[in-house]
Amino acid sequence: MSHVTRFALSLAALLTIAGGLFAQVSMQTVERPQKIKDAMAQRGQQDQAAPVLKILEPREGARLSGSAVVLKLGLGGDLKGYHPHKDPQTGTGNHIHVILDNQPYEAHYNIEQGFELRNVAAGKHTLRVFASRPWHESYKNSGSFQMVTFMVTGGGDASKPTTTAGGQKMADAKPSEGKEMPASQAGAVDHKKPLLTYSRPKGEYKGADADAIMLDFWLTNAKLAGDGGAYRVRYAVDGGEAKFIDKWEPIWLSGWTGGKHTVKLELVDKAGKLVDNGGYNSTTREISVVK
Repeated sequence: MSHVTRFALSLAALLTIAGGLFAQVSMQTVERPQKIKDAMAQRGQQDQAAPVLKILEPREGARLSGSAVVLKLGLGGDLKGYHPHKDPQTGTGNHIHVILDNQPYEAHYNIEQGFELRNVAAGKHTLRVFASRPWHESYKNSGSFQMVTFMVTGGGDASKPTTTAGGQKMADAKPSEGKEMPASQAGAVDHKKPLLTYSRPKGEYKGADADAIMLDFWLTNAKLAGDGGAYRVRYAVDGGEAKFIDKWEPIWLSGWTGGKHTVKLELVDKAGKLVDNGGYNSTTREISVVK
């Protein structure tokens, strides 16, 4: 037996062993973490609230000149004490998720002030907003989600990122978070068609926060099979086995290893066919787990 043959066999054996080790790492759906249950108990009736958002600016179909866009929101509904704010000690609190096109969201904590986006590229864009809890679980009542499409003329420098006034990236020609991310423009998004809005997971998870990580999303113009509808949400971690969510509620997954991971969420029909809407119904994000 030649050295090349022996090397090939040894490599194959190592790959087989490695594959077996990786196969042992599997994601499991678990119940809501006790930390979240405790937080809910301390919030009184806030988690039964039904916040209703209204996008005051920009208006649907607006044409905006320049590269700065200011989002202004109104808040109403049955709030039960719900109000966006950031606790200065914990750095957390109720907030609004703001999504430019199909990029990762940024949190908006002060609804009395406008949310400014800087260096927005020329072209058509969408903004999506919805109310969220301190642990980023969205409120799912009618009216919590709002969306607007507008046009920017004479926009910013496309080679540089779009940011908030505080410097957080809202979009980037070279995105550092996520894969398969489309260019930050609206495409052919139809407000009347089924739409899946990816929310979580996002960013970095450390320590106990990485034991169980939440998957959460917003559904528009669609009802899942477990809720009496015709759609399913398909998800996969690291390109692995596809699994399904049939009720519109968050799930928590455990079994994460340290390092980078990808999470893909898709809206599909009962036959498993992707439901297209401007390319937004299939979204992949990259997260980091530190253990």
